[in-house]
Amino acid sequence: MSLGEKMRDQKELRRVTGQNGRVDEARLRRLIDDIRTGATSPDDAVAELRRLPFADVGDALVDHHRALRQGLPEAIYGPGKSPEQCVRIVTELLDHDDGPVLLTRTTDDQRKAVLAEHPEGVVGSGCVAWRLPEPYRPFRVLAVSAGTADVPVLDEAVFTLRAYGFDPDRLTDVGVAGLHRLLAHLDRVTSADAILVAAGMEGALASVIGGLTAVPVIAVPTSVGYGSGLEGVTALLAMHASCASGVTVVGIDNGFGAACALARILRVPA
Repeated sequence: MSLGEKMRDQKELRRVTGQNGRVDEARLRRLIDDIRTGATSPDDAVAELRRLPFADVGDALVDHHRALRQGLPEAIYGPGKSPEQCVRIVTELLDHDDGPVLLTRTTDDQRKAVLAEHPEGVVGSGCVAWRLPEPYRPFRVLAVSAGTADVPVLDEAVFTLRAYGFDPDRLTDVGVAGLHRLLAHLDRVTSADAILVAAGMEGALASVIGGLTAVPVIAVPTSVGYGSGLEGVTALLAMHASCASGVTVVGIDNGFGAACALARILRVPA
């Protein structure tokens, strides 16, 4: 192959994959089609795809390949970042990716900065999301909190699930101190395709729900509780020691991580 032909192939490859080799599933399919038709050489395509696609925006390396690898879009963790850093990362993702963009655990200053630049963002549960998917995925997801004090953690999970294409049913304040409150909604528990449970204190609600249904149960221990609750450690250990086999447990107050675990379980390839 001549130098001119190689340059034309590289130009065509950049057209298909985007600058810096960014690849999403649709672009990857177009790349495969172009290899099939001869518009791009297989050798050049392989060489390009060997590089992990990311963009350098100063203090952050923004991962444009995450959705292709994991089936979940990149999310931005707000704590520790300046408002200006948040703006740069959000802008990079909105400009060069097609899926939803999620900024979590934000401060007032971070929200003001990113919304001034990208006012179409939706705010909820301390997070901001852009390009929320429509329609939602056809799964019946139930998000449950043991107490009202667990709701902030639950709401972070619900907001994340909505950003990732789900429309959860929400059930709150049904902890084991008044188990009849949960049993009054037993049909919602047994009809769900997956359940997320946020509970503090002794974390018993996750075991109760895990014993009532065969579907995946993601348990989120919260830091709600009195002295022996040890800021969520008691609930965390109790959930890990659950007699309801197969309950999945994430870290304390990690509503975002629980939503990601559930989204992975229910992921259906496009």
